[in-house]
Amino acid sequence: MAPRFIARQLSHPKGLLGRMMGLLMNRHNAQMNAFAVRQLNVQPGDRILEIGFGGGLTLPRLLEMPLCVTGIDRSQQMVRQASAKFRRSIQNGRADFRVGTVEALPFQAANFSNVITVNTVYFWTSLGAGCSEIHRVLAPGGRAIIGFLPKEYMAPMNMPVDIFTLRAVDEVRTALHHAGFSGTSVERPSLSTKWNVIVATR
Repeated sequence: MAPRFIARQLSHPKGLLGRMMGLLMNRHNAQMNAFAVRQLNVQPGDRILEIGFGGGLTLPRLLEMPLCVTGIDRSQQMVRQASAKFRRSIQNGRADFRVGTVEALPFQAANFSNVITVNTVYFWTSLGAGCSEIHRVLAPGGRAIIGFLPKEYMAPMNMPVDIFTLRAVDEVRTALHHAGFSGTSVERPSLSTKWNVIVATR
C-alpha cells in the first residue's frame, strides 16, 4: 500500500480502510492518549473538547467520568461512528460530535473547561490559528493538552510534506504563548519516552 495513501487516511480516514485506520490509530496511540487524559485533571461537571478524536480511543474514558464531552473531527466517517457508538450519551446530553477543524472551531468563547488533542498538530493548516482557537473556546484557568511525536522523531518516517507538517516542541510552545496561554509544561511518563504532551494553561 502506497505511503502517500496511508498518510491521507491518517489525516482524513474514509471508507472501510478508514475504519481500519481508526482501529490502528487507537492501538498505536493508546499510551499517549491515556497519559494525555490524566493531564486533564478533570472535575465533576467539566466540559471537555476533544479535537481530532479519530477512532474514539479516549471517549469511553472521558464518558465514564461525570463530564460533558464534545468531539470535533475532520472526518465525517469518524463523527458518524462516534455518534452511533455513544448514542446514549448523546441522548443524555453528555456528548456531542461534529465535523470541523481546529482553525475554525464552531463554539462560543470560553465554552470548555479543558481541551485535549493527540497526534493532530501535523495536520493543522496553521499552528497559530489552531492555538488561538483553542485559547478562545477555553474558559479562564482551563487547560489545553496537546500530545504529539516531535519533529526529530517524525522526520525519519518520510511522511509527505503536503500532508504532514512536522512540529518541534519549542514551535508548539511558542505558538501557545503567542495565542495568550499563560504557561506551558512538557510532560512525559519517562525520560526515554519519545512523544510529548504539552500542558498549557489559559
